[in-house]
Amino acid sequence: MKIALAQINPIVGDFQYNLNKILKNITLAEESTADVIVFPELVLCGYPPKDLLLKKQFIDDSYKYLNILKDKIKSPIIAVIGFPEENKNEGKPIFDSLAVIQNGKILYTRQKALLPTYDVFDEDRYFESSKKIQPVNLLGKTIGLSVCEDIWHDDLSLTKPRYHRDPILELKEQGIELLINSSSSPYFIGKPLLREEVLKNCAKKHNIPIIYVNQVGGNDELVFDGNSCVINKKGDVCLRLKAFEEDFKVVDSNNLSSPLLINNHDSVELCEEELFQAIVCGLRDYVLKCGFNKVIIGLSGGIDSALVATLAKYALGSENVSCIFMPSRYTSQISAVDAKELANNIGVTLQTISIEEPFKGLLNLLSSFLNDGATATTTEENIQSRLRGLILMALSNQKNALVLSTGNKSELATGYCTLYGDMCGGLAIISDLPKTVVYRLAKYINKKEDKIIIPENIITKAPTAELKPDQKDQDTLPPYEKLDLVLNKYVEEHLPLKEIIKNEVTKEIAEQVCTMIDKSEYKREQAAPGLKLTSRSFGYGWRMPIAKRYKETI
Repeated sequence: MKIALAQINPIVGDFQYNLNKILKNITLAEESTADVIVFPELVLCGYPPKDLLLKKQFIDDSYKYLNILKDKIKSPIIAVIGFPEENKNEGKPIFDSLAVIQNGKILYTRQKALLPTYDVFDEDRYFESSKKIQPVNLLGKTIGLSVCEDIWHDDLSLTKPRYHRDPILELKEQGIELLINSSSSPYFIGKPLLREEVLKNCAKKHNIPIIYVNQVGGNDELVFDGNSCVINKKGDVCLRLKAFEEDFKVVDSNNLSSPLLINNHDSVELCEEELFQAIVCGLRDYVLKCGFNKVIIGLSGGIDSALVATLAKYALGSENVSCIFMPSRYTSQISAVDAKELANNIGVTLQTISIEEPFKGLLNLLSSFLNDGATATTTEENIQSRLRGLILMALSNQKNALVLSTGNKSELATGYCTLYGDMCGGLAIISDLPKTVVYRLAKYINKKEDKIIIPENIITKAPTAELKPDQKDQDTLPPYEKLDLVLNKYVEEHLPLKEIIKNEVTKEIAEQVCTMIDKSEYKREQAAPGLKLTSRSFGYGWRMPIAKRYKETI
């Protein structure tokens, strides 16, 4: 049996666009004499559709286009299509389902059994879980159909199974010869390797080959890495599709003995290349799918805005990136030089708009109110940041360009950022990158290109917001190496304070960072959407109360 893997990038809610992509890939499969073609989870409507699933018209439209698709498939090829299926019995109104279509008919539908409700997932809000799991018969073979989470019963990152049932075991007990998994599995650092290990473990455990097809592209804060693959029953990877790109491959399920000799998961620079590809993919799709063509960035001469501008150039092209340098009385000459050099290196337009005059005007306007020295200093810092945000948003209105905010995860975590100032923007592309990783990625880009893209001085100079004389980040924050260590342990690994202080960090630093994280929830609640890049990002998957009085004790 020849099976085509169609790794495509759908747009949520654009049924016609998705239908056209599906039909194009079916034509490719027919030309390749494939017997079966498999598409990602919910490919017809795009994933994740979120509360669009609560709209009856959305479900009606899904059926409308499913029937159009069914009528257009006149050849013997068998298409496995992800779609939201109406539940006509008790329970939630819809299933996350697969339709098996051939010769103008829907032969089978099969429903997702395991519905994740952790991290960014909230599928129990919408879907009913499949109560009865049955294989299908395709071309004389007994095939198991599964959807995304169904293969994650034995998640290798957990100490015990997350679910009470194992859909793959149930299928195996019914004599399946091959397992197909249609998926929309989002990316985070290391996820492709973890996912592949789960698949390999599943194949060996049940002694069955697996055809795995994953969505690719960015939808809102989620980035889907693709990396669809074929695993033989020994747990060897026989085929792997591209990462962060649409791809199409055909495999003969009767010839899966030869493992893939080159493993692209073994690179020592895997993390940086993955991150580079993920951000470029997520940024490009967010901008284009939201109806924009261009972006605007406030370029300060610092590392964060330099990295954001550089990534934007790769994602959208230099001609679609505008950078604005907005100096004040505290901006150093070296920042101006660094910003200009960076703009020249990436070939983007750089304009200078000084905030000095409006800053003076506001200080004069508020002079009678700014009589507390310490408070006034912070207020004056924030006024500068908010003036810059105002300018960027004005230009965004004028040029119909999306503002990219430039804050990193370390700043967002600790509240070292200004509401309605540097937090302004339509998308925050590095808000899930700790500061230390920002530096690593900047160095990697220079190494990748084998030339200086991000000026060395930007990478080596002490980070500063330049909102008051001789300001440095470390005046307020612990060294980023220590801060990011605590951030990782507290946010991503969920470790308590008493465990964190065992990890080469003092009690004082651990308490300082954790307290700042807890107190900054109100800021993060108002932040721009940010691309998810780590296993636990702020935003959709982070659900902490704002009004709280809980504090960990050691």
